[in-house]
Amino acid sequence: MAKIDINRVELVWPGKYNEDGSRREVPRARLPFQVIETINESRATREAAKAPLQHNLFDIYAGTEGDTFADGWRNKLIWGDNLLVMGSLLEKFAGKIDLIYIDPPFATGADFSVVTEIGDNLEVTKEQSIIEEKAYRDTWGRGLGSYLSMMYQRLELIRDLLSPSGSVYVHCDWRMNSALRVVLDELFGVERFGGEIKWKRVVSTGSSKSISKKYPVVDDSILFYTKSTSYTWNSLFTEYSEEYKKRFNQRDNRGLYYWDNLKSYSREMLERLIADDRIRLPLVEGRNPRVKNYLHEGKGVVIDNLWIDVIPVNSQAAEDTGYATQKPESLLERIIKASSNEGDLVADFFCGSGTTLAVAEKLGRRWIGADLGRFAVHTARKRLLSIEGSKPFEILNLGRYERQYWQGVSFGQGGKVSEQALYEYLAFILKLYGAQPVAGMQHLHGKKGAALVYIGAVDAPVTIDEATTALDECARLKQKELHILGWEWEMGMSGMMEGEAKRRGMKLFLLQIPREVMEQQAVDKGDIRFFGLAYLQAETTISKRSVSVKLSDFVIPNTELIPEEVRAKVRKWSDYIDYWAVDWNFQNDTFMQGWVAYRTRKDRTLVLEADPYTYPAAGRYRLLIKVVDIFGNDTTQEFPIEIG
Repeated sequence: MAKIDINRVELVWPGKYNEDGSRREVPRARLPFQVIETINESRATREAAKAPLQHNLFDIYAGTEGDTFADGWRNKLIWGDNLLVMGSLLEKFAGKIDLIYIDPPFATGADFSVVTEIGDNLEVTKEQSIIEEKAYRDTWGRGLGSYLSMMYQRLELIRDLLSPSGSVYVHCDWRMNSALRVVLDELFGVERFGGEIKWKRVVSTGSSKSISKKYPVVDDSILFYTKSTSYTWNSLFTEYSEEYKKRFNQRDNRGLYYWDNLKSYSREMLERLIADDRIRLPLVEGRNPRVKNYLHEGKGVVIDNLWIDVIPVNSQAAEDTGYATQKPESLLERIIKASSNEGDLVADFFCGSGTTLAVAEKLGRRWIGADLGRFAVHTARKRLLSIEGSKPFEILNLGRYERQYWQGVSFGQGGKVSEQALYEYLAFILKLYGAQPVAGMQHLHGKKGAALVYIGAVDAPVTIDEATTALDECARLKQKELHILGWEWEMGMSGMMEGEAKRRGMKLFLLQIPREVMEQQAVDKGDIRFFGLAYLQAETTISKRSVSVKLSDFVIPNTELIPEEVRAKVRKWSDYIDYWAVDWNFQNDTFMQGWVAYRTRKDRTLVLEADPYTYPAAGRYRLLIKVVDIFGNDTTQEFPIEIG
């Protein structure tokens, strides 16, 4: 039983303390970030900023020591577990973020689905295990204590990331309101509680069809805490009501006014108002003076903590992304305006469809967003791209470093990966894939039915040489089917290796190991799916220094892995594509988006031919095409270009 300090009030749950009574430490892994795509910026402008495209990305923004916000700043959208993301941000961003808003999952057992549309029409598939993203699912199924452990760890990191003048807003509902408030009181201090916003998120219909023995819940809570007493605050006002404006029923050369009681005044103020012809004379002893109250001088009604005028997102709204938990931009606009100034840094570590980031962009704030779901990140990317004049931003992840950390924690001793840990990792992936380990093989790791199985390493892409060696061993064993499972892949291997296997009379499956294998609850639910590695075909046309590119095919080879409900709605190969982009001069670093096309909920068409690009000089170039399919998976293909 943990020894608890009885001199203070705190909330205790199983897992908060170790068996010896000591506080369980929050994991603070410091992992290097990897930029996987840069958007709204040309390679020339990036190189002009002298920003090296290496892993230690946040050093490049330091004009002087400790100055994280020099001119080289780029906004950031990060794919990964926010516990690792925030821990990795601490080195450069501790005490630097001015405002953090989070809308974490707060309904135990809930799945947070993403509506996915297919092709040019608006048909929607709801195949949960394939298309829906489950946010932080390892917190569900083990009760309130599991949820509070998850939130406590993240809120402690949020506190450390906030600047001295910073604030945090935590969005929740009636189920988690009381528990989260006690946790926030402990971490920030009761005196740092700035108030509770009540947002009416359900528009009342007046219907009496369903009557229960409790009051209907129509609101969410947003808990507001500050880092210190000196926090950023801008009072907000809304327009006067039409009823109030009717009071201003008189006019002079200054504008509309009405006579109001002067509530408090000094002799000096009274003399100044009389000289300005603002006081009704003669003054009556024992009664407050009457003063002219002009309509144009009022800022409006101060916005209080009851927000009934912020309308939830509806399916016809221009901002609607189809994301189930999407919050209205007007909600975030109030929060960001109240607790930050232009140029400040705003963050959302459960960013979902990117509402916080989109509003921060429009209001001239810098931003960092993170989410665990691949489709959330993809939805946010398209949303930010759609903002006219949006500044350059990067998409990052922790890549192999996150996987190495997971492998060390899950299978290694004290975080170190031994030979036994490697064996356990292979056995774990084989089990998830429904395969059995095999002994006596030189390179291969398992067997599934009649097929042999090879598993790529956690920290490196599967190479063409590895795939060829695995095919060679299959051939020696007179086996006709090989399945290769990998986290990352050498560029261009998909089409090449499919052709090589076909030439040998063998069947080859290249399958992506999904990031979700690192989520225990996803594993426990059997909610892991291995997608076939897709490949694309494109036609390039060169005229002098100008190059045109047209997508001609996109192939997901093992369509039997895709649910029948999805396949039935696909009419042509391009229906599988949601987004594609071109890097005209790939240089083995970050994908630099030079041209892009994507579908939106309002416009389902997809342009399949990129605008021509003119190269600045003759030479050899590497043109790289990236496709994101309707499942959120990336596929890239390189095309060599020779400019005479």
